[in-house]
Amino acid sequence: MPSRVLVADDDRAIRESLARALELEGYAVVSAVDGVEALSLVRRESFDALVVDVMMPGVDGLAVCRVLRNDGDHTPILMLTARIETPDRVAGLDAGADDYLPKPFELDELLARLRALLRRAAVHGDTQRPAETLQTGALRVVPAARRVWWDDVEVQLSKTEFDLLELLVRNEGIVLDHATVYERIWGYDFGADSKNLAVYIGYLRRKLAAAGAPPLIHTVRGVGYTVRAA
Repeated sequence: MPSRVLVADDDRAIRESLARALELEGYAVVSAVDGVEALSLVRRESFDALVVDVMMPGVDGLAVCRVLRNDGDHTPILMLTARIETPDRVAGLDAGADDYLPKPFELDELLARLRALLRRAAVHGDTQRPAETLQTGALRVVPAARRVWWDDVEVQLSKTEFDLLELLVRNEGIVLDHATVYERIWGYDFGADSKNLAVYIGYLRRKLAAAGAPPLIHTVRGVGYTVRAA
């Protein structure tokens, strides 16, 4: 089985050329255009290593590292950045990155560093996945069973309600804009005038409140929604 590598970079030319180069080396490559998509993919699928650009709009590479490490995910991460100063490298490593490569880089060096990360992971078992139970405060979401509890009270949700809540909880503390949520849940953007998302957010809030939960889903006016435990 080829090693699965996620490449996350908002620069299309770099992302596509790097993906092609890795595929020629025998890797199975999945691409992400930003940090939000990267987090969603990593939490949904299994990867042997991540190659993540630091400077991405919205959720940057450092935030991707911090969120995954807080989740208990130890998948090896190689950070790419145009910043070469020592404090910037230190910030990346402190965020949980395993290695750091400044742009522009030589492809041979990137491949060598990636091989080293994969060898290290094979020795230490660093690619083990955490148990798939998402928790925010007393809210527990079990994706495989598609069940949700607040404390000991199970919350009955429709398919779309569950998908929406899972997306928000997986990205706890991150503000997801309307277009991103529409794309992840419905596969396309309904447009600025659509009330579909607001309706489902209302459904979720009412069902969680009925189970005894405090306000967990917060509106960021003009941007989107985020889940934060009180």
